[in-house]
Amino acid sequence: MMDTAMLPDLLRYDDLAAQGLTRHGLDRLIESGDFERIAPGLFLRAGLTDDTTAAWMAVAAKKPDATLCLLTALSLHELTDEIPARSDIAIPRGTQPVTLQHAPIAWHRFDPDTFGIGRLEYELPLGLSIGLFSGERTLIDLFRLRHVWGSDLAIGALKRWVRGRGNSPGALLALADSFPKARPAVQSALEVLL
Repeated sequence: MMDTAMLPDLLRYDDLAAQGLTRHGLDRLIESGDFERIAPGLFLRAGLTDDTTAAWMAVAAKKPDATLCLLTALSLHELTDEIPARSDIAIPRGTQPVTLQHAPIAWHRFDPDTFGIGRLEYELPLGLSIGLFSGERTLIDLFRLRHVWGSDLAIGALKRWVRGRGNSPGALLALADSFPKARPAVQSALEVLL
């Protein structure tokens, strides 16, 4: 019997031969509860992390350009008290999402020309990371998509952001220049708050 402690915590189908495993052996590891499938061809040691983080790890491994956005990003930047019921993840328009079973994900398709603006990296276990839009980019996206998300969420988050140390309304407006449809709404909300 194989010593499962010697296996890496994240396994891909492509890694099986190098680990001395067959697909049948992997199936036994899943049946015994040692590993769980987190995406097609991707397996994580069971109990290593929560379902949401496991889903983010699967997305990061399968879609390197995927980026946490909207309510999920707001929550990570502590710009809202709302707890996301699902993960909001953006991918460039024209690309396909990853199929995941364990955690609910809302996929959003953003313009490839502005996709990299305000994109940071969010560290995950096992040396992985997933994209995360900055607080400023997230605010702009919420104003840009206020017909879907409502103005209250965007304005509430902006109020918190304005009170944050080191946040610059000028820098926010400069970033908003890349999103002409959102900029007027961001500017008028800032004028009311300041």
